[in-house]
Amino acid sequence: MITTTSPLKPPLRRARRLRRTQALRGLVRETSLDPRSFVYPVFAAEGVQGSRPIPSMPGQAQHAVAELKRVAAEVAGLGVPGILVFGVPEAKDAVGTGGWARDGIAQRAIRALKDAQGEALTVVADLCLCEYTDHGHCGLLTATGEVDNDRTLEAYQRVAVSQAEAGADVIAPSGMMDGQVAAIRAALDESGFSGIPILAYAAKYASGFYGPFREAAGSTPQFGDRRAYQMDPANRREAMVELDRDLEEGADLLMVKPALAYLDVLADARARHQVPLGAYNVSAEYAMVKAAAERGWIDERRIVLEILTSIRRAGADFVITYHALEAARWLSEG
Repeated sequence: MITTTSPLKPPLRRARRLRRTQALRGLVRETSLDPRSFVYPVFAAEGVQGSRPIPSMPGQAQHAVAELKRVAAEVAGLGVPGILVFGVPEAKDAVGTGGWARDGIAQRAIRALKDAQGEALTVVADLCLCEYTDHGHCGLLTATGEVDNDRTLEAYQRVAVSQAEAGADVIAPSGMMDGQVAAIRAALDESGFSGIPILAYAAKYASGFYGPFREAAGSTPQFGDRRAYQMDPANRREAMVELDRDLEEGADLLMVKPALAYLDVLADARARHQVPLGAYNVSAEYAMVKAAAERGWIDERRIVLEILTSIRRAGADFVITYHALEAARWLSEG
């Protein structure tokens, strides 16, 4: 037993006082997690009967258009307000014409989702060409195999208008072409869609965390990589330049992608801008959790909710996540 001539004074403020019970912790909790802050990504695919599981993303699947009615009902029923649509076509070509075809897979998927749920579900249309080009890059190529930024913008304008005509509530360009937001805004306005907002993939990094997505979307580049147009993972300040520029060009919402390895960028973006801000909890972030959970190495529910809370805590108003449906169920259970 330790004795002292002057007794220790208890701390006047004990942080633990506010941690004693679950109800008390809930009362002083700074960051909330709610299904209303989730957006669920879906893959609409041609040549699929019903749903086809994605091996590298357990629990996720490519869906036939007819199956999307069931998916939409499940998403809306769990209180998740948004779906992000990716199209996976069977036929591809050098310029990605399937991306703007009126009867393209994404356009049919958008119409099916809106027919199923109407205004109860916000349908966000991802806008890129990587799923539709036979070379797998996000734009049209020059004779030397580089992505031609300005010719690609013209294609993006056609895609945006076709997605708006199909009924998309939000257009989300993800190709990281310079000037893409301004070009898309102009095309939408000139075509009578001035009320359609743009969600800019403003700070999208050339990340290794996209691996499983490329299997899901069939979008792996046939040569080279995307480092010439997506951001260098080492750069933090540059992200603010990209965010600023997209806002100046007319973006209504901003996004940081991926989420977990870029929480510092997300926090910087939140401190800098007051517009709605999202983060994409991407495919490998999802797959790593699933792989560890399958081996019994982690408490999956606890880990998923902690990850999503961390993204919200860093400043995201909404989180695009493949965990959306299971997380919504867990949250409803209390």
